[in-house]
Amino acid sequence: MFVSRLFSTLVFVVSFTTMAHASPVTHTTLDNGLEIVVIEDRRAPVVVHMVWYRVGAADEPPLQSGIAHFLEHLMFKGTETMAPGEFSSVVEANGGRDNAFTSWDYTGYFQRVAADRLELMMEMEADRMQNLSFTEAEWLPERDVILEERGQVLESRVGAQFNEAMLAALFKEHPYGVPIIGWRHDMAVLTDEMAMDFYAAHYGPNNAILVIAGDVDTDEALALARQHYGAIPANPAIAPVERPTEPPHLAERRVVMEDARVGNPYVSRIYLAPPRRSGDQGEAAALQMLAALLGGSSTTSVLERRLTFDEGIALSAWASYMGTMRDYGMFMLGITPVEGVSLSDAEAALDRVVAEFLEEGIDPEQFERVRHQIRASEIFGLDDMQGRARQYGVGLSIGLTVEDVEGWIDAIDAVTPEDVLAAGQMLLDKRASVTGHLMRPQTAELSQ
Repeated sequence: MFVSRLFSTLVFVVSFTTMAHASPVTHTTLDNGLEIVVIEDRRAPVVVHMVWYRVGAADEPPLQSGIAHFLEHLMFKGTETMAPGEFSSVVEANGGRDNAFTSWDYTGYFQRVAADRLELMMEMEADRMQNLSFTEAEWLPERDVILEERGQVLESRVGAQFNEAMLAALFKEHPYGVPIIGWRHDMAVLTDEMAMDFYAAHYGPNNAILVIAGDVDTDEALALARQHYGAIPANPAIAPVERPTEPPHLAERRVVMEDARVGNPYVSRIYLAPPRRSGDQGEAAALQMLAALLGGSSTTSVLERRLTFDEGIALSAWASYMGTMRDYGMFMLGITPVEGVSLSDAEAALDRVVAEFLEEGIDPEQFERVRHQIRASEIFGLDDMQGRARQYGVGLSIGLTVEDVEGWIDAIDAVTPEDVLAAGQMLLDKRASVTGHLMRPQTAELSQ
């Protein structure tokens, strides 16, 4: 897993007609602070029920890295009325599936079930929002589970360990540099008291978003939400969490990692970048277009075309942008060179092609082709009920609005080539970046 009854009136209800042929979206907030998004999609008798908490790994107390993810696991260990594991067992017995996830900025819990089981999901989720309960027999073995998970998904994978080292070097003070799953030495001493303190400080309707998507009538879904979530009192302990701000980045950082497990050595670079900002998504949209132009296609993007096909020095080259984070975004570049090309030469070639792209400008036909591809991908994504629900959950969790989520395609449409080139100027300043070389040990290289 790795993000009652209503006594109050609704503060506001705003309905939106989404882009293209998408079904209507209703957004409402209860007096206890719970935000609700309802997305009607009547094509199949299925519903997705999600609860998102605006808290994640970036909000953890000192010396407790991993506590947000640990609590996510413990949320399945029972309540005052439900036995350990009963939550998932009930979901499965009703033909559904459930899971949860933790990010730096949010923790999410979801179920996908037949539409007539929605009320049951609300009843159980509302219960564990306020009545979490477990004993040492549940929490202590679960700590071993998360330690094993770290070993399986991170420590056994050299690429994951490399990324962990890169992020730790990129963020000098902000907690995005701490792995979501936690550092092993912190995880090994997490306790039930720490988990319950984190739960008490951050879980409650006034720090949560309920997203319902699928074969539902909006009025009926809201009535059920009033019944099961509305009477939960706001948690008075919840307060804005102060996060550190990154100091000025005055020098580029470099990470060199050697490991005998490395198959193909590669160069990776991560830049500190702006995230999507509510009310003004233009810069984020320009960065999204920049990433797509440079590395969005394995055959036609600038980096692949130049470095892989024209010059033949790369097995692959890539670019991507991560803007759905609350405080900072990240822009990534990378190259895997062919045999016989050193990582230093590959890095130099990567820098050269990026600089030439920014100097020569953008081919208008390529620009429009890429824009249409992004737009088509976003519109096709409206057909994925769970993916669409996730868009709203992520967006509201990081400080965007429903209007921002709905306006993302419009932001992409408004981007100009000049906007993309202006956004790309950050790629010429390595001071806000970390560059990593992942390679096999030199002794292994010499012995081959």
